[in-house]
Amino acid sequence: MSTSLTKRLALGAAVVLIATLAACKGEAPAPGGPAKGPGGVPQFPPYQMRAEQPVGNRLVGGRDPQAVFEHQCGYCHLPGGMGTNLLTKQRIMAGQPPETGILANRTDLTADYVKAVVRNGKNAMPPQTRVDMTDAELDAVAGWLARKR
Repeated sequence: MSTSLTKRLALGAAVVLIATLAACKGEAPAPGGPAKGPGGVPQFPPYQMRAEQPVGNRLVGGRDPQAVFEHQCGYCHLPGGMGTNLLTKQRIMAGQPPETGILANRTDLTADYVKAVVRNGKNAMPPQTRVDMTDAELDAVAGWLARKR
């Protein structure tokens, strides 16, 4: 190895070490730390947890549409999820309040629009098949999201 290359590698390693130490700052964790769940396990934010599948037959109607939404769509479309983050940015750029980035807060959604976006996808959202979300589930969720219209 040449001396020049060795010096550059050593300098690069020193920069990484200094940056790492600066990021750590030697501070103690916040009192109490993150919220703890059963057994002392840290709880994840809601968008990192998938809600429980609502009880009932997925192929027929009658299940709680909000619970279906939280299970099927919540990973991306609850507060903090990627879909909510992207929609909030788009809504703000369109002059709308940031709260409209949360689908459950929208008043402009129609059931047909929701169904079309779910089945065909839009921008970063991939299409959802009938295995991902059955027609009965989609009908319930689309109606629930369009309820404020």
